[in-house]
Amino acid sequence: MDKVRIGVIGCGYWGPNLIRNFSEIQSSEMVAVADLREERLKAIQNLNHDIKVTQNYRDLFDMNLDGVVVATPPKTHYTIARDALEHNLHVMVEKPLTISCHDAEELIELAAKKNRRLMVGHTFVYNGAVRALKNLIHNGDIGKVLYIDSARLSLGLYQPGLNVLWDLSPHDISILLYLLEANPLSVEVFGTSCILENVHDVVHLNLVFPENTLAHIHISWIAPVKIRQITVIGSKKMVVFNDISPIEKIRIYDKGVEPLEYSRTFADWQCSYRQGDVVIPNIHCPEPLRMECQHFIDCITDNVPCMSSGEDGLNVIKIIESAQNALLDGHHEEILL
Repeated sequence: MDKVRIGVIGCGYWGPNLIRNFSEIQSSEMVAVADLREERLKAIQNLNHDIKVTQNYRDLFDMNLDGVVVATPPKTHYTIARDALEHNLHVMVEKPLTISCHDAEELIELAAKKNRRLMVGHTFVYNGAVRALKNLIHNGDIGKVLYIDSARLSLGLYQPGLNVLWDLSPHDISILLYLLEANPLSVEVFGTSCILENVHDVVHLNLVFPENTLAHIHISWIAPVKIRQITVIGSKKMVVFNDISPIEKIRIYDKGVEPLEYSRTFADWQCSYRQGDVVIPNIHCPEPLRMECQHFIDCITDNVPCMSSGEDGLNVIKIIESAQNALLDGHHEEILL
């Protein structure tokens, strides 16, 4: 089969990583790159003289491509993705898919009408450690999920027209939806603007899922230590996923607490604590972005279902948009039902 011809639109922070991966995948051909900045295009062409470059992304529509990847600022995702779909191209868009539910729904409808694939770059869905964590939950190894705590903190990159909610929370929200296989019933949000007025750089989200499973997300652009960690508390065991750790990304703790059986003594007010072993499973973790890029190629050639489809992107945006509206209105809580 002929190689899938790919173009990348946007080669700023994340674009070069996409270009590298599609260039190295045997079943794809990295054909062209578009970016507004000429110096970026020169840097890409210096690394690979065969890649065509242009400052006008619409030039890619005349290059006989099969698909394009949109890695531009979020506010431009809708317009560029719509143009690509209208030119009958398969499209992968970096997170978030769009910055409004309405725009995301339009892209989903257009992709269906054109019979093209619309995929969103929820990279952590392709992370080997996150998949292992999902298996632990799905197989019942940790019991019923009681609550999940997620922290994504660093001294972040402030960007015009973007707050920490739109920048960081798509990662954690997409992970939660993937792990729990459900959408939340409500979202509660608290945030503040520490550095720039009206630009929220610290946000706390509380999501209530079916069966009263609570998830808390803490995201921040202003923290002294980089933290990328998710803690899952189950009725049987507890698991910590530490994305910063180079090798031991998952630790399973055989710990727990249970109330004692009823009696008429002081023990009525005591609990039984379990302090068991800590297990560090050996997990194969290829580069998540490579897995994501390969999956996009497979979706085009083999017609396999997208693991991070446009609908998945829309579900994430619904939560972010509700949280954003609650932040602006000062209501703190939105019901998503």
